[in-house]
Amino acid sequence: MASNPSEVAMDLSPFLKIFKDGTIERVTGNDVVPPSLDPATNVVSKDVVISKDDDVSARIFVPQLSDQSQKLPLLVYFHGGGFCIETPYSPPYHKFLNTVVSKAHIVAVSVHYRRAPEHPVPIPHQDSWTALQWVATHLNGNGPEESLNRHADFGKVFFAGDSAGANIAHHMALRVGIHGLPGINLQGIVLIHPYFWGVERVGSETQKPDHVSMVENLWRFTCPTSSGSDDPLLNPAKDPNLGKLAAKRVLVCVAEKDLLKDRGWFYKELLEKSEWEGVAEVMEANGEDHVFHLFNPDCDSAVSLLNQIVSFINHS
Repeated sequence: MASNPSEVAMDLSPFLKIFKDGTIERVTGNDVVPPSLDPATNVVSKDVVISKDDDVSARIFVPQLSDQSQKLPLLVYFHGGGFCIETPYSPPYHKFLNTVVSKAHIVAVSVHYRRAPEHPVPIPHQDSWTALQWVATHLNGNGPEESLNRHADFGKVFFAGDSAGANIAHHMALRVGIHGLPGINLQGIVLIHPYFWGVERVGSETQKPDHVSMVENLWRFTCPTSSGSDDPLLNPAKDPNLGKLAAKRVLVCVAEKDLLKDRGWFYKELLEKSEWEGVAEVMEANGEDHVFHLFNPDCDSAVSLLNQIVSFINHS
């Protein structure tokens, strides 16, 4: 009997499903909100195309300013979603960036990279580097986006991301350290519930075998050419260049119930054991799970996380 092309061939919920006819259905992260002036925060957002050929774009966030010549710290943000769902235009990310920009009084660029499986890892990382190179073109005030020319302080640059986006933020900071990005002074990175992994179990991972297999299956799916869970793209412990991380300050945010929690703590240990000369700190949210702050942004733990990020960015 012939197979039904509408049958599910692979179910990677809560991310996506692939049907036998090759159709890909993203289960979540499909909603989009337009750029706007947000009345709650007085932050203005707009969308820009970075590379039309590669479908790389970004949403830029600028707080309302009375002084139009004012320079502000610049945050480059990489969204999560397992490398395969969500965009900067998803409501949770739009709301989160509006709030961070308002509270920290900064300019932000939220990067839209191409996603797996159509564009497998490391394409999201390559697109993110393309976006950073585009950001750097504004260094002398003659880039294509006037708000960055006018307001971005390239002496105070931060990278941040959550989950898969935190993985990207780490690798972008590493790439700046290895290859350089002239004019970009990377002050620090914020990794929220970072998607790191490895073959050898860490901490409480042995207690959740079902979750472990989901993490590993997702990685094999999004990066089919990978050598496995000890790929340096996924496991910082296997990266000989770890000590070259450009940022001198790192904030890792973890959540008590998140399977990836122990990887965040382990990352701090790895940095401190490497030749890296910066300062890393970990903030743990008690009783919370993976990216809880996006689903419940007004809860006490989410407010604490936000305040910690704002304090990290504004620390001089």
